[in-house]
Amino acid sequence: MKHLLKAKVNEVHEFEFEQDQIQNLDIQKTSSGAHHLLVNDKSVTSEIVASDFLNRTYTVKINSNLYQVQISNKLDVLIKDMGLSLSANQVINEIKAPMPGMILDVSVKVGQEVKEGDSLLVLEAMKMENTIIAPRDAVIKSINVEKGKTVSKNEVLIEME
Repeated sequence: MKHLLKAKVNEVHEFEFEQDQIQNLDIQKTSSGAHHLLVNDKSVTSEIVASDFLNRTYTVKINSNLYQVQISNKLDVLIKDMGLSLSANQVINEIKAPMPGMILDVSVKVGQEVKEGDSLLVLEAMKMENTIIAPRDAVIKSINVEKGKTVSKNEVLIEME
């Protein structure tokens, strides 16, 4: 399976890279933070000026120009598609199955208070165990699945208040 990364530059331009494309870059470190690259037979000097590793955002200086770069991988895209990336005014009340699979474990009960990041359940899909976590602090309103049952993509698994 190919590992895919996406880069959004200055909130305008989007690029996709496969892992082998990144590994085959002609790049040399020249000093602390600076690099020399050959791109389409052209010499490019780059430097990471600022970085926020947790949010995968970087300010990159290339040939004296500054660019804001947001990096995302397949998991980031899946989380966004599930509606779990929160904006300031958005509240998630339903946890939906990101893909079809089987429920291996349910870690919460109706009425239970959960904190953002707490494990809610484990979904097995494509021979992988996926832990579904709480996107915010909440109280479990209802649980619509049980251990051993199969679920469809986008099926509501848990409702929160």
